[in-house]
Amino acid sequence: MAFSFELLKKDPSGARLGRITTPHGIVGTPVFMPVGTKATVKAMTPEELKTVGVEMILSNTYHLFLRPGHEVIKKLGGLHAFMNWDAPILTDSGGFQIFSLAPLRKIEEEGVTFTSHLDGAKHFLTPEKTIGIEEAIGADIIMPLDDCTPYPSEKSATRSSMELTLRWAERSKNAKRRADQALFGIVQGGMYEELRKECAEKIVDIGFDGYAIGGLSVGEEKGLMCAMTDACVGQLPENLPRYLMGVGTPEDIVLAVEAGMDMFDCVLPTRCARNGTLFTSKGKLVIKNSRYSGDGSPVDSGCGCYTCANYSRAYLRHLYMAGEILASRLNTLHNLHYYAALVKDMQKAIGEGVFSEFKRRFYSGLDDKRINF
Repeated sequence: MAFSFELLKKDPSGARLGRITTPHGIVGTPVFMPVGTKATVKAMTPEELKTVGVEMILSNTYHLFLRPGHEVIKKLGGLHAFMNWDAPILTDSGGFQIFSLAPLRKIEEEGVTFTSHLDGAKHFLTPEKTIGIEEAIGADIIMPLDDCTPYPSEKSATRSSMELTLRWAERSKNAKRRADQALFGIVQGGMYEELRKECAEKIVDIGFDGYAIGGLSVGEEKGLMCAMTDACVGQLPENLPRYLMGVGTPEDIVLAVEAGMDMFDCVLPTRCARNGTLFTSKGKLVIKNSRYSGDGSPVDSGCGCYTCANYSRAYLRHLYMAGEILASRLNTLHNLHYYAALVKDMQKAIGEGVFSEFKRRFYSGLDDKRINF
């Protein structure tokens, strides 16, 4: 199957119901992609991911390039075969690592020099080399190398960063050879609405299979993140998928879906699970709190996941406090089920034309009434 996107319905609120077709299957949107940075979603097998409703995952080009190496993955049949995941995969380019590993890299016009966080070896990544790595890995959707602007950043520095991202985007498109992979363009521009709009217009002019908004959820307040998302959305084509990179609280995803975004990824559900924080219909539940030591109820009485069907809060707290591996597994299973169910509920609401009502119910159910929507 070739890559395609079909916009099935647009809710009066602006939320979109869609369908992404890839060589490894069809994905309904809105969709949340758990992060499998190193070819694994931590604590979960691929079979378990499917059981909880995950349709697509994200892996990271930079980390897979360092270990085990893209040539190893290619020799073993590509990332799908390597990790035994036969559904769609998106690979990030390593652009976020330019941001997150700032002390270990140097940015130039031609590309980025990294000092490996594993062994100190130096590596030089260009937009062209990154595309080559992603083609060897074999994901269904690949991302170009970009420069994620830190926050806060002066406007002049932000413009320089944005313009570098645009030049790298064009080079990435010219370097792409595999017709079975979709390449998305990335909108940068920091926290400046004018730059965001300009970058979105120019990235669309270059022409990609879909469009992503990067450089958000990097420390800015929620209102600013929403404003920058809104500034970009209006410039992006209606008939192609829109991906909000790295944004991942349930509350943020609901707002972004309303704004017209289709795809999301974040480490939050898996990282929080390993740290003992669980997502429920009433908000976050911190399982290590002593109040749950004798609580025989499930994490969320309305949840249909394996964890909630079989284990109590008291047992999950015991596992966590005892440092048992099973705590991470059961907590992760629950959180990913919650996220998968959330996007399915949003798909249903959009299909029925009642997304605004869904949003009101979602927020009214949260225990933290300070959240402003």
